[in-house]
Amino acid sequence: MSASILVLDDEPLNLEIIGEYLSDTGYQLSFFEDPERAWEALDSRPYDFDLILMDRMMPKLDGLAMLGRIKADSRMKHLPVIMQTAAAGPEQVSEGLAAGARYYLTKPFRSEALLAIVRAALHDRARWADVSQRIANHSRAVLLLDEARFVLRTLDEAEAIAGLLALGAREAENVAMGLAELLVNGIEHGNLGIDFATKARLKSQDCWMEEVLRRQELEENRHKLVTVHLRREANECVVLIADQGEGFDWTEFLDISPDRAFAPNGRGIAVSRQVAFSALSYLGKGNQVEVRYRRSEEVSA
Repeated sequence: MSASILVLDDEPLNLEIIGEYLSDTGYQLSFFEDPERAWEALDSRPYDFDLILMDRMMPKLDGLAMLGRIKADSRMKHLPVIMQTAAAGPEQVSEGLAAGARYYLTKPFRSEALLAIVRAALHDRARWADVSQRIANHSRAVLLLDEARFVLRTLDEAEAIAGLLALGAREAENVAMGLAELLVNGIEHGNLGIDFATKARLKSQDCWMEEVLRRQELEENRHKLVTVHLRREANECVVLIADQGEGFDWTEFLDISPDRAFAPNGRGIAVSRQVAFSALSYLGKGNQVEVRYRRSEEVSA
């Protein structure tokens, strides 16, 4: 089934351009000029949409106010939102990112940029849905674990372990997504050497997964692993993730940089630090990261 995208812009010409750019993708597009009508559609059918692409500057209800409604509604809070805007200054971008707009497009934009950011947002949406299902399916017996060690090498294993480790967390879905992000980084950036610029190019060309699978089969990478160590404390879980890469300068990725807001990647560590964990710390040369997250009251009681 193709993804369903709600497109909101008060300018009919902009809606026409977006429709043309996405005409051959197979996505189901619903167009709105009026924010209130768009909200009525979301409110009455919150599970019918996979992505929202909307303008920031609108006369009746601006994009940030609309975003606030979406993120405050438990039915839609995980729905990805792409904000298109001509207000691309650092302050405006930072304001939107803080409000929950993880993806940005600067007007005017090319079709290639639109397609890349849409694919990235939908990929993250699919990951969230998969992780949520994994959490729901795990046995409650896992909550009895006091300490555990895991090893992994593939993206599928990263998603599975993230869901397992998040079981019993106070914010299980956020923690699962945060852990998945860090585990995937350990595989792709750490063990396989795919840096930010390379991943941005691969995402734009829609061939990131193919390159990950290709590099995993190279002789120098076949035996590289990511290790995960979990220990439980009274009210927290502590997870240490280590890869076999050369490390990296993590300091520029701890916060969401407006310079990277328009790229299809590069925000995962900062978002995880902001919404998933009570603490996130890189160790040594950057190929180890330790995170802490609160256990649910049911588990820690």
